[in-house]
Amino acid sequence: MYNKTENLIRSLPFWKNEIKIKAIKGGLTNQNFLVQENSKKFFVRLGDDMPEHNISRSKELIASNAAAEIGLSPAVIYNTKGVLILEYIEGAMLSTDSIVDKLESIISLIKKIHSEMSKKLYGHSVNFGAFDAIKRYAKLLKNHKSSYTQLLPSLLFQVDKLEINTSSYDIVFCHNDLIFTNFLDDEDRLWIVDWEYSGFNNPLFDLGDFASHCNFPENKEIFLLENYFEKKINEKLLLEFNSFKCAAILREAMWSMVAELTSKIDFNFLIYTQEKLAKFNDAYNKLSLK
Repeated sequence: MYNKTENLIRSLPFWKNEIKIKAIKGGLTNQNFLVQENSKKFFVRLGDDMPEHNISRSKELIASNAAAEIGLSPAVIYNTKGVLILEYIEGAMLSTDSIVDKLESIISLIKKIHSEMSKKLYGHSVNFGAFDAIKRYAKLLKNHKSSYTQLLPSLLFQVDKLEINTSSYDIVFCHNDLIFTNFLDDEDRLWIVDWEYSGFNNPLFDLGDFASHCNFPENKEIFLLENYFEKKINEKLLLEFNSFKCAAILREAMWSMVAELTSKIDFNFLIYTQEKLAKFNDAYNKLSLK
């Protein structure tokens, strides 16, 4: 841990006693720490605005407070510019294996995000249109003369085809980053964390993004959709879901392309980009769009 970061945490006026700081691995757009003051533990999250990814920490704070108010997320205890201190949850992140056992509970949590979060938001008006996000990344990559520039026209052509198959559902407030590691299990209940990408979007984006991160087979995807919508699904809904799933995968690939240009985190974004592009091409080709 850099002394500068440790000194920043120690200098916060929130603390009343000596603290112990331990880095938590995993953040690609932030730095996370377990901080202990006497016997009490806190989750400390450091991160600045990231306009290239449309991340606003003030909007993240609003969403985090709303999520805590409806019982989805740990409570926000303190905040200042670039710093968020949350209640520390003694629990484990879910894995692709444990997700399956918890799937019905997770579906209930996703429905709660989509139905209740917007009622608790104040001053939060961020839209996270999946296709707009992809086009925004494409423009940024082109402006920065990215090595992927020649690939952009064909990707945007595919995006236009995907977008034609979407839009039949109302826009709701979404998490927009439902990777399985953003679910915590404390053995009594599940929590959802990390609201930096949250905003208004089509609910099928959250469902497609979640299914993609979990690498669900088709039968699990159908289970997810039928339990979310509480009805049998038809071909039109399945096509729209798969179109949003493709968009979610491509958005992740282009997020990584941009990170190759801008991130200072020690992570191999080049390999990650290639993995996500291969996954997108596979999912897109399965749709057999004309």
